[in-house]
Amino acid sequence: MERIECIVVGAGAVGLAVARSLASSGREVVVIESETQIGAGVSSRNSGVIHAGIYYDKDSLKARVCVQGKHALYRFCEEHGVSHARVGKLIVATDAAQLPALEALRERAHGNGVDDLEHLTPQQVREIEPVVRCAGALLSPSTGIVDVHEYMLALEGDAERHGAVVALATEFLGASVHADGLRVKTGGAEPMTLDCQWLVNCAGLGAQTVAGRIEGLDAGTIPRLYPAKGNYFQLTGRCPFHRLIYPMPDAAWLGVHVGLDLAGRCKFGPDLHWVETLDYDVDVGQLQAFYASIRRYWPELPDGSLEPDYTGIRPKIYAKGQPARDFCIQWPDEHGVRGLVNLYGIESPGLTSSMAIGEHVATRMAVAA
Repeated sequence: MERIECIVVGAGAVGLAVARSLASSGREVVVIESETQIGAGVSSRNSGVIHAGIYYDKDSLKARVCVQGKHALYRFCEEHGVSHARVGKLIVATDAAQLPALEALRERAHGNGVDDLEHLTPQQVREIEPVVRCAGALLSPSTGIVDVHEYMLALEGDAERHGAVVALATEFLGASVHADGLRVKTGGAEPMTLDCQWLVNCAGLGAQTVAGRIEGLDAGTIPRLYPAKGNYFQLTGRCPFHRLIYPMPDAAWLGVHVGLDLAGRCKFGPDLHWVETLDYDVDVGQLQAFYASIRRYWPELPDGSLEPDYTGIRPKIYAKGQPARDFCIQWPDEHGVRGLVNLYGIESPGLTSSMAIGEHVATRMAVAA
């Protein structure tokens, strides 16, 4: 029976970052991915934003790995030639009643180690973003955008340079506990059975399914998946924005915001809808709601200027109306299966946090060894 030190399930941004960190620390790593290309799931359907770390609860794992991951991601992009830009972001209060919450947001960001936010008056906002109307705003200069596909290709290449192997079109069929680790069965054109010391579940929307196929894992330790869909609409014609524009957050949702790509294209989204099925069609029935949301900060948005773009689905682990939950990284002392690490609910800011999550897993694994 062939034995591998570490098997990572899922070749999205987080799985590849985990594999890179493990391989660069000297571990033998195989990544198995059911799709025929890397990043075909959650990672390929996000906004490509490098988040600053503003919104998350102080001392939460999400806040810590977002701030650490932001710095690591910028360094990695610069060292590996990954296309990115520090375009900055404005968080806008659309009326005076939101100004106290805007200041509270700055205080929360400061508690997370984000100390570069600048308060802007409406006049200062108009000077840098002439079409935006607001009662005040926070400028986040460390927010940016990245070419997600280039980033994942660079992660894959760096992991492979350190000896990792990425096996595409290789479905995780199940695992069982053995005296010296876990025995993993895979499908695909070349089915395999591999023994491993560590199994890291980074399957995103499929993480609960993967966990449910592991014999000996208490089903009660697996948090329920609550998929949440977000639609994006793109702006036709010239983009009037130079920065990302975000309204004030609404609980678990950051609002319909202005997104930019590295070619200067402008898109709006996502909205937020908890769903039962994984449907990636853009819901054109939401178009008028988008116009209404955007016009709160861009009143002159022309009629007929939005068209459907794409959708993403987040692997949330809390239901609509419940408090937002932190990232969930479960270790053997929590679920009882030696050598198993399960990652659940790695939604936004998962892309920004991916390198820090990789280092977190590699460091704790080294301590456990």
